[in-house]
Amino acid sequence: MKQTTILKKATLSGLMLAVAMLATGCHKAEDTNGMGPAQSAGKAVDDAGAKAAAETREAGAEAKAAADQAAANTAAAVDNAGDKAAAAADRAGDRMREAGAEVKQESKEAAADAKEGASRATAATGRAVERAGEKIQDAAK
Repeated sequence: MKQTTILKKATLSGLMLAVAMLATGCHKAEDTNGMGPAQSAGKAVDDAGAKAAAETREAGAEAKAAADQAAANTAAAVDNAGDKAAAAADRAGDRMREAGAEVKQESKEAAADAKEGASRATAATGRAVERAGEKIQDAAK
């Protein structure tokens, strides 16, 4: 792994030096501002490094912004899911209360029907006992 890293650094350094040499070779002698070829090459390497660093910082800032946005989107999605779950729980609770109220009402109606039926049965039994009593009295005469 170290050998690969060293090789990459050496390749990058060589490439930057070649670019610097090409850049300085294309300039006229009067455009160097009194710098020699080595200074011109060094400046070109420094400029290329500065440009690469600036582009790296910019890419890093863009990556951070994308990560921050993804985190915000995730948080919003979690909040939304929580809201939906709470609303579903509320609806389920409402339906359970409604079902309980219906069962209670139907139980009251059934109890009233049973009470009325018991009343009718009691009245019918009373009439039957009364007739039986009348028949016994008639038979005793």
